[in-house]
Amino acid sequence: MPDLWFTPAYELVERLRSRALSPVELMEACLARIEAVNPALNAFIALRPEEALAEARAIADRIARGEDAGPLAGLPLGVKELEDVEGFPSTHGSIPFKDNWPERDSVQVERLKKAGAIVLGKTNAPEFGYTAFTKNLLFGVTRNPWNPERTPGGSSGGSSAAIASGMVPLATASDGGGSTRIPACYTGCYGLKPNFGRVPRGPFKMLTWSDTVCLGPITRTVRDAALYLDAVVGAHPSDPDSLPHPGISYVKVLEGLPQRLRIAWSPTLGFARVQPDVMREVREAVRVFEKLGHTVEELKEGFPDPGLAWAAVAGGETYAEIAHLIDEHRAEFGRGLLAGVERVRDLTPQMYGAAQRARAELVNFLWRLFERYDLLLTPTLPTEAFGAKGSMPAEIDGQPVENPLALIAFTYPFNLTGHPAATVRAGFTDAGLPAGLQIVAPRHREDLVLQASYAYERERPWNHQWPREIRAVEGT
Repeated sequence: MPDLWFTPAYELVERLRSRALSPVELMEACLARIEAVNPALNAFIALRPEEALAEARAIADRIARGEDAGPLAGLPLGVKELEDVEGFPSTHGSIPFKDNWPERDSVQVERLKKAGAIVLGKTNAPEFGYTAFTKNLLFGVTRNPWNPERTPGGSSGGSSAAIASGMVPLATASDGGGSTRIPACYTGCYGLKPNFGRVPRGPFKMLTWSDTVCLGPITRTVRDAALYLDAVVGAHPSDPDSLPHPGISYVKVLEGLPQRLRIAWSPTLGFARVQPDVMREVREAVRVFEKLGHTVEELKEGFPDPGLAWAAVAGGETYAEIAHLIDEHRAEFGRGLLAGVERVRDLTPQMYGAAQRARAELVNFLWRLFERYDLLLTPTLPTEAFGAKGSMPAEIDGQPVENPLALIAFTYPFNLTGHPAATVRAGFTDAGLPAGLQIVAPRHREDLVLQASYAYERERPWNHQWPREIRAVEGT
């Protein structure tokens, strides 16, 4: 049974399809792993074990009859708490929403189910996904499998902890400023933020107006992410921003990375500071692309810093979603969430216009950059994972952090521009915690991000090294 915990999803699918492995056996293995390590990590906050086992038996019967049960048939799936799943309340990690029952699955979950994945439960997230560490008043703190005293990141921290600890082979995530790439980086997983609109969102109770949030996977290998993406892409009527199907299979094009790419490498984007041992590992990861025969040039020019623009754009929708409840339930909301979202009450049209002009400057900068280069490489995050309960580090490399956005300086720019981006494991810091390399491609080129990630993974495979023995933190 333990050998199943860290087997890649694509290998599990092959074994399930050939009947070398039973969906019931796999589900039981995942449940056993959850029972063993979830008390120490708090990755899953709700489970449906009996229903999941029944669905596993039904899929086993379909496979035995020779039916095609789908490309993900029999794979246990964790779903981020911020996403709707029929049969679970959509709490958003917030006490006032503890009884908020959705009418149906999200489009992404519906498609994953149609592909044969079996929802096993929901994974923890910070309240409304608002912080880069996973903690809320409803479900508590989620911890990093590599060191439970540290955070697995946020906002998809429960999903990243579940994947890195071997609880499930697939988990959903979402990324509005780095919320897929941050936790994937901190736990050594593969995290993919597709182009905005590539994976449909919805159904909505309130249409959103900011174009920054992207759905996608956290997985243990690149091929797993391609398999996942193949199951969920394509326009849907509930999401007016959703993109048409790209017309390719990401799995089938995975090995098609072009030769002699022109690659830009920016160690700081011109405004970030990076922990020295993180930078050491990332620089070593960048050299892999030179070894593969590509031309890598370090950029001397600085990027426009859109941090204040992102902060202005990101808070408005969350405030609009909860504003009618704040007066009555103020004591039940997290103080950090309220402090952040209530700032947008004073946002004027002129201020919003300034934020959008800052975004336009960055979009135009990347337009010109990708006329000269095929890919962009950066660190994923400036630091290793910090304390599980927060707060975020007060300094980087001995220098004070004046703005918390400095801790996620490399992720949020590409939410503001919509570019696809992924994090791969670069190595380990002196404290034995994962560091990440971010790979960014031109808009709509998830295929190129996946191809570059896959080529890197073949040179520096990481799936053999995961935290199998997980200790509980005293007093939790």
